[in-house]
Amino acid sequence: MGRGKIEIKRIENATNRQVTYSKRRSGIMKKAKELTVLCDAQVAIIMFSSTGKYHEFISSGSDIKGIFDRYQQALGTSLWTEQYENMQRTLSHLKDINRNLRTEIRQRMGEDLDVLEFDELRGLEQNVDAALKEVRQRKYHVITTQTETYKKKVKHSQEAYKNLQQELGMREDPAYGFVDNPAAGGWDGVAAVAMGGSSAADMYAFRVVPSQPNLHGMAYGGSHDLRLG
Repeated sequence: MGRGKIEIKRIENATNRQVTYSKRRSGIMKKAKELTVLCDAQVAIIMFSSTGKYHEFISSGSDIKGIFDRYQQALGTSLWTEQYENMQRTLSHLKDINRNLRTEIRQRMGEDLDVLEFDELRGLEQNVDAALKEVRQRKYHVITTQTETYKKKVKHSQEAYKNLQQELGMREDPAYGFVDNPAAGGWDGVAAVAMGGSSAADMYAFRVVPSQPNLHGMAYGGSHDLRLG
């Protein structure tokens, strides 16, 4: 029983289409190899699937470039002429753009202005003014941002300094001591008691009599009870 003929048209089901491509591709490659061996022919096959996968077959001892060269010689045509011409046109267009950009840069720097007419000079002036405005806005934005950052740093430092002062003030204990008054004459001089600070409001003066020399030069700190006879 022979195979049934199928209608030659695109297979709509993607899975069936891929399976059919894989089977028929293998068959074509097999026939091309047999043709190369049996007939000593140079065969090259290039295939792209619907998913973009590339497959090729080239006869043993040949390469794809050699096959293309022989094809061009046989037809008397060039496969690369049109592509080369397109590349030349693209290159020329890019050169024109580059030349125009360089000219515009020089004109923005105040060079090559002799070739410009009044309207062109006016347009150039407006473009420069607009660019200068953008630069100034960006500069002011940077300055403002940096100023705010520095203000925050200074405020943070001041708060840290204030907290440190408060912490140190809480740790200090009141101090008591005697200070001789050299101008009053040694033992019989005026002494002072300092309590909790160094200001004049915290200083209390009294006289040390000669009968109590053991009080001279002594100092008491903390919570000691100071009594004078």
